[in-house]
Amino acid sequence: MLKLPQLKIGKLRPIFPIIQGGMALRVSTAPLAAAVANAGGIGVLGASGMSSGELREEIKKARSLSSGPLGVNIMFALKSFPQLVRTAFDEKIDVIFTGAGFSRDIFKWGKDAGVPVVSIVSTPKLAFLAEKLGASAVVVEGTEAGGHLGTDKSLGEILPAVRKAIKIPLIAAGGIVDGKGISKMLQLGADGVQMATRFVLSKECAVADSFKQMYLNAKEEDVVLIPSPVGMPGRALRNSFTAKIMGGGKVKPRNCDSCLKKCSSQYCIMEALENSRIGNVGEGVVFAGKNVHQVKDILSVQEIFDRLISEVKAVPE
Repeated sequence: MLKLPQLKIGKLRPIFPIIQGGMALRVSTAPLAAAVANAGGIGVLGASGMSSGELREEIKKARSLSSGPLGVNIMFALKSFPQLVRTAFDEKIDVIFTGAGFSRDIFKWGKDAGVPVVSIVSTPKLAFLAEKLGASAVVVEGTEAGGHLGTDKSLGEILPAVRKAIKIPLIAAGGIVDGKGISKMLQLGADGVQMATRFVLSKECAVADSFKQMYLNAKEEDVVLIPSPVGMPGRALRNSFTAKIMGGGKVKPRNCDSCLKKCSSQYCIMEALENSRIGNVGEGVVFAGKNVHQVKDILSVQEIFDRLISEVKAVPE
């Protein structure tokens, strides 16, 4: 029977070494993050696309639903990155996760605020730099992940190299949807895992039913790589919108508030993600991990945890 390790991020000691990925736009909100925290993991809010005021209210709501460990994921690519980070600190968030670019300043900010910072990286070089600058842990994300990608290499290829490069806790992310996947990453040297796609198909995830149905109906060949205005490729489910932008087409945004530091302007990623979240899945982007086709049911977060832990324990050491 494989034994789950104790994950340590700063002073945080979750019961299980499982982190729920902080998915934008409002895919990871208070009900989902709180349910994960209550089940023994680290629940994470996706701050991208929120104003500082909206993030403040979301953190307060999550706190009202759980006393467990809660984090916030904030994309460095956002112009509002510093303001969102400060808001999370003001609300005494337990941990900050940040990716889609690399911030050097956030480590000092986190140290001054007494909040651990976790960098999302895809190379040993960036993982080493994050450790040197003061990261409490790193999330190592492979190409199997949903959303914006920093590499075309698999998690299984990257993880051992990163493990050799750093001493701080290493959290594996990308394509992990069950206990077998968790066990494989732990055996490769990870101290914990981050999972996002599996938690979209939870009762507590607040996306539209049509969004979840795309996940449930997905076949392996439906998962594609698309260009993103952020300047990184994204892994999403094939639909009429992705077909258009993959063909080089442009979709003019209804509104633009110049939310990104750099934007290709091919389409508005925030608008595309919001369209999907509210159910207009044919007119938006549905981010999903490579192994979404392996998830075939919608469960409560507690049921997901119960299943994951039993699957891990069933794996021989």
